[in-house]
Amino acid sequence: MSVTESVRNWARRIKRDALMLWFARRHPDTPFLAKALCVFTVAYALSPIDLIPDFVPVLGYIDDVLLLPSLIWLAVRLIPPHVVQECRTQAEAWMEREKSRPTSLAGAVGIVMLWLGALGALAWFWYR
Repeated sequence: MSVTESVRNWARRIKRDALMLWFARRHPDTPFLAKALCVFTVAYALSPIDLIPDFVPVLGYIDDVLLLPSLIWLAVRLIPPHVVQECRTQAEAWMEREKSRPTSLAGAVGIVMLWLGALGALAWFWYR
């Protein structure tokens, strides 16, 4: 398997697991803390706006390469194995059926609010 193929498979698994968390957040056997982390991770993963924009050299891809996989890994660790398997099956079926990436308006709003809060804090600190 080539490096390019390995990276594509890894990216496909990340997309599948992000979607799996979307299904896991509504599963009755998912613990509350895992549900909260699922909501945050899915909102961030499906947001059309990144925390660090991709045009920022090097840093722009850190959230895609490190932050998102770490959040997904942590959420999967908190979810019971039978729920993970059930929701992965649902995610794979959804991906086959829809052939498109879902988006999250709530995630986009959350990221914009985070940026506005950071800019407000910076402005307050600067003019204080």
